Amino acid sequence: MEVLLTQSFLTSLIFGAVTAGVPLLLAGLGEQISEKAGVLNIGIEGMMLFGAYCGFVAAYYTDSFWLGYLCGGLGGMVVAALVALLCIRLGLNQIVIGIALTIGFEGLTALLHNVQFSRTYPRLSPAPTLAIPGLSDIPVLGQALFNHNALVYLAVLLAFFLAWLFRNSFIGLNLESAGNKPAALDAAGVSVLATRSAAVLSTGFLAGIGGAYMANVGAGLFVPFMTNGAGFIGIVLAMLARGRPGWVLLGAALFGISLAMTTALQVGGINIPTDVVQMLPFAMVMLVLVIFARHSVLPPALGLPYVRGER
Repeated sequence: MEVLLTQSFLTSLIFGAVTAGVPLLLAGLGEQISEKAGVLNIGIEGMMLFGAYCGFVAAYYTDSFWLGYLCGGLGGMVVAALVALLCIRLGLNQIVIGIALTIGFEGLTALLHNVQFSRTYPRLSPAPTLAIPGLSDIPVLGQALFNHNALVYLAVLLAFFLAWLFRNSFIGLNLESAGNKPAALDAAGVSVLATRSAAVLSTGFLAGIGGAYMANVGAGLFVPFMTNGAGFIGIVLAMLARGRPGWVLLGAALFGISLAMTTALQVGGINIPTDVVQMLPFAMVMLVLVIFARHSVLPPALGLPYVRGER
């Protein structure tokens, strides 16, 4: 009996880690695209939160999770479009604008939710899952890793696709040039502003889908401020990954486990103060930064607006 309980606990823990890690993975991959192009996208938290709201509303009224993901991605792109306009086109400070947009959309989503649902918190039906034949029957790990919503598998495949794209395509080369040598990219006849804008919009789309997944699958409802720093963890993952999507995938799994552990400790009734338990993911962020931050490599033009002819 005790063995069965232990297996059930491990399965639930790993399943929760995957569920918690997918939004971080999508946010981290999106941020990596922006950073490669030279844009420090601090507003990714606001993109995730607005994506979570738009995705939840779409799924709630249409009963379609895929339409919810689409609307969540488009919601994230709305915030990303503001970043592209203010930071890339007008050259304003990327950190200031990112923080302002995050705070602004935290308030906006809370207001929209209150206007639409008042003090109620409607829930969605459980998300459909896709069990991979054979693999889902593996003891302990099968149900934990191979019986998830289809978006989980797509997010993992996206990490491998981006790894190929960055290394073996002109798109990856243009992104690299926009972050390292924007003047050289401009001299080659490729618009730096267009490249960076496309990168930021891609970031918004992925972050918005991550937020929609968090609301629709992870929680089953939308709660104001529900991202709770997930966007900033995504920024940390992108910075530490040194341009490698595989490292973002690994980091998302690590932080997903720490997030799932907070729930597991609370459910298990372990006598640890709630504030300490909720602090674990952010303590993990600080620990990882202390160990690995000095080895991170960032594009030389990161955070700097590009002006043609300016040295």
